[in-house]
Amino acid sequence: MLDRDQIAAASQVLAKHWRDGTKIDALEPRLRPQSRAEGYAVQAALSGTLFGWKIAATSESGQKHINVAGPLAGRIMSDTVIADGGTASMKGNAMRVGEPEFAFRMGRDLPPRTAPYTVEEVLSAVDSLHPAIEIPDSRFADFASAGEAQLIADNACAHLFVLGAATRANWRAMDLVEQRPQITLRGQRYLGHGKNVLGDPRIALAWLANELRGLGIALRAGEVVTTGTCHPPLPIQAGDHFAADFGVLGTVSVGFD
Repeated sequence: MLDRDQIAAASQVLAKHWRDGTKIDALEPRLRPQSRAEGYAVQAALSGTLFGWKIAATSESGQKHINVAGPLAGRIMSDTVIADGGTASMKGNAMRVGEPEFAFRMGRDLPPRTAPYTVEEVLSAVDSLHPAIEIPDSRFADFASAGEAQLIADNACAHLFVLGAATRANWRAMDLVEQRPQITLRGQRYLGHGKNVLGDPRIALAWLANELRGLGIALRAGEVVTTGTCHPPLPIQAGDHFAADFGVLGTVSVGFD
């Protein structure tokens, strides 16, 4: 089991590679987490201002992309958020994919408790729904073989994030499962599907609330949760413009250099 000093050291190694845009083959054995709990402990030692949370691998394609069996939670830090319509740097990004996502901003806290939160309880705590784009990456050169615990420590492959404006539509009355956002990239169009997000983006949101609950972490009012890609990760490169049209729910876009 990792002690406090090993947890801090592992987090510092990963943070340095993120800042420098460099990669690591693996954490050295004495710093390597061996369980989800140890991975989350390393992740929790990251410094910075918390903007919200991401969920990695909520779709089958996402799970195959990083070779895990189920979802992972990660932190979105404020200094990784790109303005809607802005430009994201490709420097140091080896994963090089963009992901259209449903994101929720919380309106009130969901503190840790013994009983799991229901989907209805979690939705009642939501303030707004937003279209979003995640630009993931890993500090591991071979992220597909890093394993679940190291990827959690690696902040669940968090890198950059774009949040669109809150929708004005009555999203609570809509079936998000059957929403089909249209993605435009290099003149090609792709259709996402809400059902790709753990079967339902609302279920994914509840999963995140309960994953944090199990870790003794509150999901706070004002925090944003992006629920995972609704389309298989799309390859991106410098010079691209990635636009996602969620219909009545709104649009979001980002360029790359």
